[in-house]
Amino acid sequence: MSDWGPTLAADGTRFRLWAPDRDAVTLEIDGQGSQAMTAAGDGWFEASAPVAAGARYRFRIGDMAVPDPASRAQDGGVNGWSLVVDPDAYRWRHDDWAGRPWEAMVIEEVHAGLLGGFDGVAKRLPMLAELGVTAIELMPVNAFGGTRNWGYDGVLPYAPAEGYGTPDQLRALVDDAHGLGISVFLDVVYNHFGPDGNYLGEYASGFFHPEVKTPWGGAVAVDKAPVRRFFIDNALMWLREFRIDGLRFDAVHAINDNGFLDAMAAELRASVDRPVHLVLENESNDADRLAPGGYDAQWNDDFHNVLHVLLTGEDHAYYRDFAERPAERLARCLRDGFIYQGEGSPNHDGAPRGKPSGHLPATRFVSFLQNHDQIGNRALGERLTVLADPAKLAAATVLWALSPQIPLLFMGDATGSETPYLFFTDFHDELADAVREGRRREFKGHPGFDSEADRESIPDPNARSTFDASRPEDGPDAAAWRDLYRRLLHLRAERIVPVLAGAQGESAEAIGEGAVVARWRMKDDSLLTIAINLGDEMVPADLPTDTPLFAAGPADTTGLPPASCRVWLA
Repeated sequence: MSDWGPTLAADGTRFRLWAPDRDAVTLEIDGQGSQAMTAAGDGWFEASAPVAAGARYRFRIGDMAVPDPASRAQDGGVNGWSLVVDPDAYRWRHDDWAGRPWEAMVIEEVHAGLLGGFDGVAKRLPMLAELGVTAIELMPVNAFGGTRNWGYDGVLPYAPAEGYGTPDQLRALVDDAHGLGISVFLDVVYNHFGPDGNYLGEYASGFFHPEVKTPWGGAVAVDKAPVRRFFIDNALMWLREFRIDGLRFDAVHAINDNGFLDAMAAELRASVDRPVHLVLENESNDADRLAPGGYDAQWNDDFHNVLHVLLTGEDHAYYRDFAERPAERLARCLRDGFIYQGEGSPNHDGAPRGKPSGHLPATRFVSFLQNHDQIGNRALGERLTVLADPAKLAAATVLWALSPQIPLLFMGDATGSETPYLFFTDFHDELADAVREGRRREFKGHPGFDSEADRESIPDPNARSTFDASRPEDGPDAAAWRDLYRRLLHLRAERIVPVLAGAQGESAEAIGEGAVVARWRMKDDSLLTIAINLGDEMVPADLPTDTPLFAAGPADTTGLPPASCRVWLA
């Protein structure tokens, strides 16, 4: 039982709130009046009331009415009433689901709001199963201000956003996925709260360390027991009550507390009696968190970044770190996982980034050609389908799908979508102005956005049209892209996955300006070899002479043609 949030019992519901800055808290129940809560020590207040699931409640602190920060559902948005929810009411249809091993994962990242909520995502599942996708990853679904948001501005981490559906509709989505053999991951944000609807600072200022700066304000005080429990209990809720198969922890470098991260991983694994998968996003490339018993893997931004440079030629902002000798950097990524393993980052004024990772199995890294960040953090949200040569993008897709790193795609990738994925919010008044202007200032100095007039062309994040334009639509060559993805993912399942556990990079070298040959030793001692050329010239290469497992691009026996990728498993 969590310290946070309401707890149902036979005679009613127990309510608790941590409000160490206040001397008195009142519980208000819609239609039943209010009652003073009892101080229970260490900043906690509690009360019980004879109400059941469906009751609307909130807390009054002085003249301010606030939702439960651990609300399981809201009525009226993040500034409205919290709802009592029965976590055991849903009747699961696929109790025999045992999950999938990590090596079998092919993950599609999706935004529930753009796809029509939880029910809309569920309708998409049969197509994904047929394609060969074995897991979906939901971008954060926690309640946020307004009706449109990426989810990283959430303020009530325990409550699914009203606009996406009820808690039981989310459970039904997970249930449907399991029935089709698809695992479900959830992206969770434990490094900050959004600006609209976050009242914690008004009564629990100790929830934050204002002296420790992050891009979103003071750091979350996960070194304090109530705060630590708030987040660990939240993770346990998703894994237990919603039967989520895995969690992706957003930007843990902004949490900056490895003790908390390690303790959370250990408790989650000890407290859930089925396999769960834990994945990090960590700009610091901290390979220590990927040790056995810790986290399964980390999103490998280095893989995306160097391939983006090779596919587009862009070298501004963080692509500066990958613009020099990109083929050599790609070779290191394929062999060792991270490209930056302690070297100085030009984009961070030479500060060192990363730790050695070559000792780790290839499956400790999640690779992608695109994701929500890498598309949406562009001013105009362009996808690679409109930035890169189609033949080179197809070759890169082969590398992505058949290399031993765990592949993640973004919704729309497999149908060649050319619609943008833009940054969108639903803020109002001064906050909306601040977000809009801040977004445009962010791109000052980027190519094509030097003048104020240029920056005014960046879509307003708060406009409904920005959200609507971001829905993935099939591209003009959707059938060809879908066929390529289907063939690659089924081939991965049949030939790569059975020998993938423990696969280790053996060697990799740049053989041309945009060409690399990489080799991995697989579980059964077989050798996987991938040769890719994203340059513009034929590259001489000493390659295996037997028939490739898969080949994309021009056929040639004298070398490796441009826009080609070949794969052998010997």
